Amino acid sequence: MRRADRLMALVQILRDGALHRAGDLAAAVDVSLRTIYRDMETLAASGVPIEGERGVGYHVTAAITLPPLNLTMTELEALHMGLMAVGGGNDTELATAANTLTQKLDAVMPEDRSRSPAPFSFAIYPFADAAKGFQHLPQIRQAIRARQKLLLSIGGHHRTVRPLQLDYWGRLWTCVVWCETTKGFDDLRVDQITDMRILPSLFVDEPEKSYTAYLAQRK
Repeated sequence: MRRADRLMALVQILRDGALHRAGDLAAAVDVSLRTIYRDMETLAASGVPIEGERGVGYHVTAAITLPPLNLTMTELEALHMGLMAVGGGNDTELATAANTLTQKLDAVMPEDRSRSPAPFSFAIYPFADAAKGFQHLPQIRQAIRARQKLLLSIGGHHRTVRPLQLDYWGRLWTCVVWCETTKGFDDLRVDQITDMRILPSLFVDEPEKSYTAYLAQRK
């Protein structure tokens, strides 16, 4: 497993808000305790609101949003894409400005974060890889609002899903879905979607297939 993939797997485990012992995390992703300790530091530095310590355990303390700035998830998406594009450019002055602006934004993310994110980092996933999913975000948002099913292609497999929620984790987007192909909930990385089409069929709210049911299942 690539380190970036392992970090994302750890985020998925921790996002339920429960306390997870380092030994259990290490077993879940098949690495040593020392590696888990380093990974927790990396995730915290990337902006994931993780709290914990060795010998006790780790948990996520807050949703990743920007309430002090009153930014929507769509505005956050646009801002982040712009900063990453500018930061990766050849204009040193603009790249430096993107760096300092990102530090200021990171400083006002959820108030209960105990550590400051590393400046202009992309610790969970490289921008070049994560950017592959940005093209799909507008269609996913549209489908969530209109309650339209999506036909996705991931890893060479086609799946019909009900998109329920877009989430933002350490500068990587995921989508919670009810998968009609597997008959269960899933949390998909948007950057792994290779093809997507909005289907004309709509879905109605069903309690057992809702985002609320997903959250209950996570607990």
